Amino acid sequence: MTQQVDYFALVHDHLVQQLGSDGARAHLAKSLFVIVIGSNDLFAYFHNNSKVSKKYTPQQYVDLMASTFKQLIKRLYGMEARKFVVTGVGVIGCCPARRKETATSECKVEANNWSTKYNDGLKLLLQDLKLELSEINYSYFDTYGVMNNIIQNPQTYGIIETKEACCGLGNMKADVPCIPIATYCSNRRDHLFWDRVHPTEIVSSLFANLLYNGTQEVTFPINVEQLAKL
Repeated sequence: MTQQVDYFALVHDHLVQQLGSDGARAHLAKSLFVIVIGSNDLFAYFHNNSKVSKKYTPQQYVDLMASTFKQLIKRLYGMEARKFVVTGVGVIGCCPARRKETATSECKVEANNWSTKYNDGLKLLLQDLKLELSEINYSYFDTYGVMNNIIQNPQTYGIIETKEACCGLGNMKADVPCIPIATYCSNRRDHLFWDRVHPTEIVSSLFANLLYNGTQEVTFPINVEQLAKL
């Protein structure tokens, strides 16, 4: 994220050159900054033989994630960003890459627990920023809650397979990622996960719809016309 904020700093400078300081400020004040980040950091921590897990306790690590995030949001705010959509991390312990590490192919509880703790810290952080930065506005998207609801009630969303990846090789198709030699399922629309860590397009569409429209009902499976409206 630090690198991405660095890139945005270059964009900000170009906007100032093109629109002037006032014009750039007005443009950015009405722009929406969508930030989807954090899952890979936790994947890295709970990966076998992780270097960061040897350096930090889980609590130290999620605290570091949150404090780093806060400083970068404040940096964006200093470059006139005012409206944010921030997503929490999902149920990372339930992705095929983590399930295959358990004897029963169930969710990896520790990874999910720390995902929840990071999300809780993130929500508190955003509340603090709202008090600290008078013009900031944000919406928080509960990715964890939505994913967990799909896992607990898959039939509601037209999902049949919540554990195994659609594309990959080996145990739960998660030993090898989705590469040219991998096999893939016959119907990716009824799977929660496309590969060992990423959701399918249909699930991503559900996320997008809920993020922008709240609890508005979507019929499943989603057709092309519905996708176009998301």
